[in-house]
Amino acid sequence: MINILIIGSGAREHILAKRLFASKLPKTLYCFGTNYNPGILPLCKVFTVGKLTDNKAIVIFAKQQAINLVIIGPELPLATGLADAFQVANISCIGPTQCLAQIETSKGFTRDLLKRYNIPGSLEYYRFKQLDGVLTQLQKFGTHYVIKADGLMGGKGVKLSGEHLANHQEALAYCQELLNSQSGFVLEEKLIGEEFSLLSFVSGSQLIHMPAVQDHKRAFENDQGPNTGGMGTYSAASHALPFLSQQDILYAQQINEQVAKALQKECQVTYMGILYGSFIKTAQGIKIIEFNARFGDPEVINLLTLLKTDFLELCLALVNKTLSQLPIEFEKAATVCKYLVPRGYPDQVRKGLTITIGCLPENVELYYGAIDQQNDKLIMTGSRAVALVSKADSIQQAATNIELALSAIHGEYFYRKDIGSTKLINQRIAHINQLCHQDYKLL
Repeated sequence: MINILIIGSGAREHILAKRLFASKLPKTLYCFGTNYNPGILPLCKVFTVGKLTDNKAIVIFAKQQAINLVIIGPELPLATGLADAFQVANISCIGPTQCLAQIETSKGFTRDLLKRYNIPGSLEYYRFKQLDGVLTQLQKFGTHYVIKADGLMGGKGVKLSGEHLANHQEALAYCQELLNSQSGFVLEEKLIGEEFSLLSFVSGSQLIHMPAVQDHKRAFENDQGPNTGGMGTYSAASHALPFLSQQDILYAQQINEQVAKALQKECQVTYMGILYGSFIKTAQGIKIIEFNARFGDPEVINLLTLLKTDFLELCLALVNKTLSQLPIEFEKAATVCKYLVPRGYPDQVRKGLTITIGCLPENVELYYGAIDQQNDKLIMTGSRAVALVSKADSIQQAATNIELALSAIHGEYFYRKDIGSTKLINQRIAHINQLCHQDYKLL
């Protein structure tokens, strides 16, 4: 019997639990989360709630339940060294140590690492811990710059010129805001192109790459509004994207491999977990936006929906360093995932709104995020509430399946209807065709 502890209680952890529960191997699931997720709860023998930064309490709980394997979902426990604590306790853990997790927790560390190890795809950047010299560099970049908090901000610490910041005065004000709450920030050149995510399972020197996914960070349709943790994602049956070539995918995979190797050399620790590369295709080639040290949310929902290999077998192979010996297969299908969020999200969050979920069609799966169950009512707690995912032969069909399923869900929520739409994807294909002088076919 394998006793598995899942850290976290959002939609990411819901699909992790569901895929582990479906394994043919004998297992018992446990969860340590921030809220009683109504999707995870019935899958677990014990579900406890506490602070995900309380390493001592979490390790004590794991020992009490005789846990053999831990899977860390969110980034915050990685930042505070939970994987290190499990390493000391001699409990197998999927999730990198605190030093390795700097690839996500510090944008400056990442840029310095890429530069030090001559990893391709990097760009011009400057690190700051005070305002001195910022205006000079802003003037150098002109109207093409990005300001990133050098720390964790829940996917909301990045602001771009022309979209979030109208001029250098607003940029300086945002820099001061970050200095008031963070240790520093990174100023870097703004890239023009189309973004995509490429995630890899990492077990030391062994990497297994997953299909490419495109995330949609902006809150509103047509990529308008503030950044969020991610409003939705899609993937194509080719495992590339409609505006990417297999050469682009290979290039991104090679960067992940180089980064994993450099990280482990830098920290002198083996990487056990997920490496998430965020890339952008530009006229100058594939460039690196950032890295994460765990499964993306909602990317994980697309990816585990496609995974045909027994997920628990894969996890065991990862911690046992036999990953390369396991045949790992993803279904050749398209997926679309969309989040339903409460009115006012993300800047004027309305908490306590109810959502009612009826009978969904078989071709759509639902995962609970920021939801509390009070008696028979589902209450949206203010963040991304419910994720819907569909798998189909085409991106358009998967998106249509979700649209049809929404008739069974009622409440004061909104979502991005355009994610996975033919119109939006064709806009992105046309953009790359013009920018890179290529000839990708429209959908």
